[in-house]
Amino acid sequence: MSVSIMLFTRDLRVRDNPALAAACRAERVVPLFVFDDAILGGRFAAPNRVRFLLDALDDLRGSLRGRGGDLVVRRGDPVAHVARIAAETGARAVTLADERSAFAARRLAALRELPLEVSVHPGITVVPPGALTPSGGDHYHVFSPYWRAWEAARWRPVADPPASIRLPDRVEPGPLPDLRDLTTGPLSPRLPRGGEHAGRERMAAWLRGDAAAYEQAQDDLAADRTSRLSPYLKFGCVSPLELAEATGGAYRRQLAWRDFHHQVAAAFPDLPRRDYRPRARRWNREQDALDAWCDGRTGVPIVDAGMRQLHREGFMHNRARLITASFLTRNLGVDWREGLAHFGDWLLDGDIADNAGNWQWVAGTGNDTRPNRVMNPLRQAARHDPNGGYVRTYVPELAAVPAPHIHHPWTLPDAVRRSLDYPPPIVNLG
Repeated sequence: MSVSIMLFTRDLRVRDNPALAAACRAERVVPLFVFDDAILGGRFAAPNRVRFLLDALDDLRGSLRGRGGDLVVRRGDPVAHVARIAAETGARAVTLADERSAFAARRLAALRELPLEVSVHPGITVVPPGALTPSGGDHYHVFSPYWRAWEAARWRPVADPPASIRLPDRVEPGPLPDLRDLTTGPLSPRLPRGGEHAGRERMAAWLRGDAAAYEQAQDDLAADRTSRLSPYLKFGCVSPLELAEATGGAYRRQLAWRDFHHQVAAAFPDLPRRDYRPRARRWNREQDALDAWCDGRTGVPIVDAGMRQLHREGFMHNRARLITASFLTRNLGVDWREGLAHFGDWLLDGDIADNAGNWQWVAGTGNDTRPNRVMNPLRQAARHDPNGGYVRTYVPELAAVPAPHIHHPWTLPDAVRRSLDYPPPIVNLG
């Protein structure tokens, strides 16, 4: 009897999961997820993401049980648990998604030290990192030529979900832990539910509705017509390939940007820690400036609205991310790593490669061909939130301020300013 172990990492779905499909070629399969203490002990275990992860695992377990299997849950070192389960079940192979972070590379190297057949499979991106390379280089440094190569690439076929899964005898699945056993700290009060079913429902609804208007509405802050699928992509609850095949135009280009950052991070694993293109900048170390930005009390309404949305929802509109990041690095002169860390503490979609790549792009240390680009927050607000609807939603202190004044708090009449107590106080998000 052949037995295979499917090690889930960032591919928490049964549909279009090539690693799971490969594992299911064996007669018995152990679908395994390990809560890695090396991750839980650091900033990567942000409460918002751990809550979303637990939702996703609960949903995945339901899908596997519906096919006759189960999700085997363990905590500790994934490599040690793979070795232990292989010894208990006689498994001779382990499959997992092809992930290229520095952490994933170390995990894969350790797995390959085991007496098992280890195979990695695509699924985290549309086009795997390393599949597209320029002549004379190991990765693309600029997006435009990568985009042309990405559009011309032949994509793999979508993998069918397994019809049935059979666990080996006497394998104890184990319970999912409680959130409080994994992480501590405040949660955003308005978090969506995680998991493949929730992600596919969101994807289907968006494709039926706002997807057609994405080209025109993607930067309209108040309209909020973006897909909000990024957390489901982060955890692999939704297949990026299926999404790319179902969309086109500007949205498909955003998926290509995501792949682009993954191939940059694969070639430059220090992307979250070190300037991709050093600029010898001297950063502002004043803690008060960083604290005001983090707390959404800079006095610039469009910036404060973005930070309030982040804290309330574990999400921020794409355009607001650019505005808030530019304000921190260009206007306040604070190191992009500080902004990346704060985003990482709250974002559900805190993908290391994508977020680090975007922060470096804004800061001028990354893959932007215009490293001196500055986004004026007032012009951005006037263009992308002309009537102030976005600001009013997330900075309720300004709800009654008329459109001509809402983006310029320092030009408000004194009586209005006093009535607003602006800048707004820090919000307790616990």
